[in-house]
Amino acid sequence: MHIPDGYLSPSTCVVMYVGAAAGWYAALKRLKRVLITRMVPLISVFAAFAFVVMMFNIPLPGGTTGHALGVTAAAIVLGPSGAVLAISIAIAIQALFFGDGGILTLGANCLNMAIVGSVVAYAGYRAVAGTAAPTSRRRVIAAGVAGYLAANASGLASAVELGIQPLLFHNAQGAPLYAPYPLRIAIPAIMIGHLTFAGLAEAVLSAGIVAYLQASDPGLLEVALGSVSAEGEKTAGGGQRWNLLRRLWLVVAMLTLLAPLGILAAGTAWGEWSRTELTQHASHPAIGGGSSMSASAGLQKLTELWTAPFPGYAPKFVKSPSFGYVLSAMFGVGLLLGGSLVLQSWLDRRRSTRPLG
Repeated sequence: MHIPDGYLSPSTCVVMYVGAAAGWYAALKRLKRVLITRMVPLISVFAAFAFVVMMFNIPLPGGTTGHALGVTAAAIVLGPSGAVLAISIAIAIQALFFGDGGILTLGANCLNMAIVGSVVAYAGYRAVAGTAAPTSRRRVIAAGVAGYLAANASGLASAVELGIQPLLFHNAQGAPLYAPYPLRIAIPAIMIGHLTFAGLAEAVLSAGIVAYLQASDPGLLEVALGSVSAEGEKTAGGGQRWNLLRRLWLVVAMLTLLAPLGILAAGTAWGEWSRTELTQHASHPAIGGGSSMSASAGLQKLTELWTAPFPGYAPKFVKSPSFGYVLSAMFGVGLLLGGSLVLQSWLDRRRSTRPLG
């Protein structure tokens, strides 16, 4: 679901950035009042959670792979605004440092997974959960339903963006300039995997996180009821805040150590192929429609726009793929944790030195 550079036209990327920027602005504006409280560490831990979760690839029909998003758990605890920021930060780190998704397409990927995913997840969760108590089993069911809907909504958005490219952008001979697969191929190729496996993975993950929070800290689930500001003010103290988050960081740490399981699934996610892989997959009837399509002119030009320091979560100085994957996960999580501590420290100092009245 991480669209690489070259698959979307520059004009499409601009439109997607505008849409994503509108979502980022709305999220920041809504969170402005509580940004100096518990929201910074909460956003960071769920960004780290989503970052690691998306490293766990699962096999999909046709020899490709997919993954859960972690967006539903973020939306349930942080609300849609906090989830938009958390997932966007995770996606940005993936693109900048690991080449998982493009730089030009960063806006599109954030729009699909962070914004569409968060809104659909939160709406689905609230619709099913209703006014059920935080510890109610109905909340667990609601999380599972919301996760399934969010993953499929994000996948559908990606499929449509990829599928309209050959319709809108082609040369005089009709050859596609960017993503070569039309809607009739892109939508089934992405949605079959999401409707069957990736959506279920997000559903199980989301339900499991809510069940875990019900047992360990049901107070976090109150945020989804709209009490973000009140909860944030109650837990503004540093020691109390980090005690509250300790269990969540332990979950992230455990997932980080298990990250090598994410490379057991063979294959690459549909639509995330390099130029060489695209040519190879073009003749595969299950994922390429049996066409003879190859890397298009625009894709060849834009695909190498950004070279990530650790492409494919595989640092060049590490010979073991599994160890390299763990190091990459640790680097991403450490970056998020360190950034959160620095930002929180700055905000706390700013708050303490602010004149009264």
